[in-house]
Amino acid sequence: MITELFTSDENRKYLTAAEQDAFLEAVRQLERAEIRTLCMTLAYTGCRITEALELSASRVDLSAKAITFRTLKQREKTRYRTVPVPDGHLEALELVHRIRKAQKTKDQGASALLWPWGRTQATKHVKAAMALAGIEGAHATPKGLRHGFGVRMALKTRNPRLVQKWLGHTKLETTAIYMDLVGEEERAEAVNAWGTRP
Repeated sequence: MITELFTSDENRKYLTAAEQDAFLEAVRQLERAEIRTLCMTLAYTGCRITEALELSASRVDLSAKAITFRTLKQREKTRYRTVPVPDGHLEALELVHRIRKAQKTKDQGASALLWPWGRTQATKHVKAAMALAGIEGAHATPKGLRHGFGVRMALKTRNPRLVQKWLGHTKLETTAIYMDLVGEEERAEAVNAWGTRP
């Protein structure tokens, strides 16, 4: 078992694809639009919650269909990474945060932070959306969304370098935990198809 993705009592720390779908469906029902866009950004990019909270309008590239994050875990250097996002998410960011208007200002939107909360308040918003989706446990967190993104990208792309780039890992060994899990996830799918136990 890949210990970084499981608790000591073997509970997952990542959302499955079905749980992410349920989470995003619950998010669509939230009344406050800015909470919706935060939750969607975490789910679609795998960014850390602190990386999302320092995101400004200047780093949303509507033409390239991507968001650029400053990678916060690499304190020795300032590094940025760009993650592609779905068209629908970009439309939501434009509608809620008026990205184009902010980018026309003198600083091109660099001072226009998208979300006004600290980490604690933002985490509460994410956990409330998780509860609405019926998701409970160690994975019902912003970090669970990040891990879920890593697992899904590893399954879909089979490209560790691309997953490393999107997650902002310095070392490929860190990304390898998601690639290693691919084999276990595939085995579980095969077992379900066989109708037998592993």
